[in-house]
Amino acid sequence: MTITTVSTKGQIVIPASIRKSLGLKPKSKLVVKLSEDRKRLLVEPLPEDPIESACGLLAGGTSLAQALLQERQQERRLETEKIA
Repeated sequence: MTITTVSTKGQIVIPASIRKSLGLKPKSKLVVKLSEDRKRLLVEPLPEDPIESACGLLAGGTSLAQALLQERQQERRLETEKIA
């Protein structure tokens, strides 16, 4: 565990070992927020390219377009059966 101090400007220093393990470089963006219980400070690095990091996020899931097409096909079959 490493202890750091908040400066008079509200700044903190992230220890080098943590910066290295997270791949933080100068100008890296971080998200700072309070935990749900409002007792802890959460700091998370933002990806350098948020679009690239989101690629594949929904891979393997059900395609909504495909599900809609299947639903429409089933409705057509039911309508055809009612007419016949």
